[in-house]
Amino acid sequence: MKDDWANSDPPNRRKVLRYLGVGALGAAAAAGIHYFNREPDAAQAKSGRTSSVNLSPAEVAQLSAANLPPARGILPEFQGIQQWLNSEPLTIAGLKGNVVMVQFWTFSCINCQRTLPYLVEWHQKYASQGLRIVGVQTPEFPFERDIGNIQNALEQAKITYPIAVDNDFKTWKAYQNQYWPHLFLGDRQGQLRYDHIGEGAYAETEALIQQLLAAGQ
Repeated sequence: MKDDWANSDPPNRRKVLRYLGVGALGAAAAAGIHYFNREPDAAQAKSGRTSSVNLSPAEVAQLSAANLPPARGILPEFQGIQQWLNSEPLTIAGLKGNVVMVQFWTFSCINCQRTLPYLVEWHQKYASQGLRIVGVQTPEFPFERDIGNIQNALEQAKITYPIAVDNDFKTWKAYQNQYWPHLFLGDRQGQLRYDHIGEGAYAETEALIQQLLAAGQ
């Protein structure tokens, strides 16, 4: 992303439609990194239920740091957050020791809305094992800046994990982000291991969550 971002046109969430399913996963596949791919069946996808990846004991035993995607630097710190919801203020440094997922979203984006049930499920399943999810709410439209509107959206989506209100795009720029939604996943040392733009890749992402959790034990 260019350094003169603030003087450029506002980012357009429609860009994401050209990048669905694209992210570090594609590069990982090219590098020979394998994931346990267990997508929901047709009936499950039609019902809108989220998928779960349940690895066998043998599969969990195979998970190790040696099989992780390569580290790509430390996750950037949260910057210029107007308000924290569902949490006291957090820092990447303070989250060290946990597997950290940061997702950029905005509540009226349909692509973002479709990802939220998966994040809610992952929070419920893995928070006790050391997964910390932080949603970074960065607005496209003026009404998405309103705290009351954001809180209503959290209630509707049953989101209880921390939300950082990034109305000034400071954290967005720190991550050199350009898309809604965009997910970043870091290991217990705070190193970026994976990112994914748009919807999809839920089974792959969940398998990597399990791999990062297992590798840190």
